[in-house]
Amino acid sequence: MKSSVNDALKKLSGNAGALFFKVLEHGSMLVEIYRPVDKDEQTPHLQDELYVVICGTGEFLNAGARSPFQAGDIFFVPAGIEHRFENFGNDFATWVIFYGPKGGEVLSSKS
Repeated sequence: MKSSVNDALKKLSGNAGALFFKVLEHGSMLVEIYRPVDKDEQTPHLQDELYVVICGTGEFLNAGARSPFQAGDIFFVPAGIEHRFENFGNDFATWVIFYGPKGGEVLSSKS
């Protein structure tokens, strides 16, 4: 399985009005490219997730904590946590990687 930023952006652009496009899937893992327009209106998800910023800058709100972001940054969001991207431009795009069981992974007491 393979995808590239260019291929994923082309597929997303070819899907009129779509904000995200699934590019890879295996077991509980799902990779999407996500490009919100003007406002990020996503709601908390059932799985843990990683965001890897492809391009653009802005701020990421994660469980009430605000962080600036730029290309190359990575964020972890536990399942069920409120989060969103804010103050981003039209050039913003990110990979989203969902994984693990619904409700998120349970940490062992040895972690």
